[in-house]
Amino acid sequence: MEVLRVERDFLGEKKIPADVYYGIHTARAKENFPITIRLGYRIHPELIRAFAMVKKVCALALMQLRYLEEDKAKAIIQACDELIEGKWHDHIIVDPLQGGAGTSLNMNINEVIANRASEIMDRSVHPLDDVNKMQSTNDTFPTAARIAAIFLLRQLTAVVGELQQALEDKEKEFAGVLKLGRTEMQDAVPITLGQEFSAYAEAIARDRWRLYKVEERLRQVNLGGTAVGTGLNADLKYIHLVIQRLRDITGLNLAKADNLVDPTQNWDVFVEVHGLLKALAIDLYKISNDLIIMSAFKEIQLPAVQAGSSIMPGKVNPVILECVKQVAIRVISNDAAINMASAHGQLELNALAPLIVHCMLESFEILTNAVEVMIEKCIRGIKANEEICRMYLERSPALITPLAPYLGYDKAAEVAKEAVEKGKTIKEILLEKGLFSKEELEILLSPQELVKPGIAGEGKIDKKVINREYKD
Repeated sequence: MEVLRVERDFLGEKKIPADVYYGIHTARAKENFPITIRLGYRIHPELIRAFAMVKKVCALALMQLRYLEEDKAKAIIQACDELIEGKWHDHIIVDPLQGGAGTSLNMNINEVIANRASEIMDRSVHPLDDVNKMQSTNDTFPTAARIAAIFLLRQLTAVVGELQQALEDKEKEFAGVLKLGRTEMQDAVPITLGQEFSAYAEAIARDRWRLYKVEERLRQVNLGGTAVGTGLNADLKYIHLVIQRLRDITGLNLAKADNLVDPTQNWDVFVEVHGLLKALAIDLYKISNDLIIMSAFKEIQLPAVQAGSSIMPGKVNPVILECVKQVAIRVISNDAAINMASAHGQLELNALAPLIVHCMLESFEILTNAVEVMIEKCIRGIKANEEICRMYLERSPALITPLAPYLGYDKAAEVAKEAVEKGKTIKEILLEKGLFSKEELEILLSPQELVKPGIAGEGKIDKKVINREYKD
């Protein structure tokens, strides 16, 4: 039979399991918001750790200023350290989506710390009068959210750097693989597979740089601002001291916002940061799409990671890239949610902040995981099918394009049309008509001539470029 304890608040009393650290405020929140937790969603562990860091530095500052008894403060600090280490996270049970701008989570954190601290010192520690002293949900929750976001941002930035390197490695590996470029899914002009991968690497390099730079946006916190950013009920010495302590405990270069009212009510920084996650997601989607297309053309071979069909034996699908695309779509949808929730802010507070934080941390997590999987199970194992790349190029009427400066547009178009109608290659038609010799075509259509700036073969063959003025 379950042993229960009775707790009371101004709304009445509730029976709570005797062996849990949370209390009546958490129990009410659990009943009020059974939204995503039934699907397995929980408060992100990095947010719990960050919140515990915030509570720890508050206790340290309050102890130093003698607002909190030393033995009580030390018990609170020990309980916070245990949460930071990963203990008692199963007692943080509130739903990520909750009304009240994060109050339910703050209450849950306060109660777990207070009850654990009471156990440590064998004396009562109050979740609000002690653990939450000189604090509000409205300064602790946004501060914890920014700290958690920075830690996850750094993890993502690191793996994006690994992806950039993996793409650059493929750029070098495929530098000599000549293939057909395509625009609007139609044959265009020659390009190397390495050049295509160089474009992917450059896009990811930009993402990496943007993520690195945007961290500074998250470093200004509103801890000490209390309910609306005015600092009511918080000693001015405490407000300055708590930020110093926060820098020490987190190891982050955090600073007190110049205007504490601003980050208490405005969440546009999260809109900006997540906008860069969306940009990364879009780049990942585009790269994944390209690789799937090239794989379908058999120009590249993707690593086989699992059977692709329950009915077609031997079929292998690009499942890793399909997964990455789904992650990208989820991040883009999270971005829309963050935009709407941020716009919802009313006067001094944004009550939808829990949705903003939940979507932000989820995007960090799934992007990091997706990029890691993409590197290990796809990018590093890609192989080029050089013969097929060459075959598509040689059979394409688009191969006439580098010869147009010698033939003129109209004649080049006639050659291309005839090649298509007769089912022959451009080279075959050109040789039949005696427009170029075999030796000239070898020069004109060599890889080094086709994928560099300028006119292919100019100065190397005995033909002049049409419509160019030559001086004697």
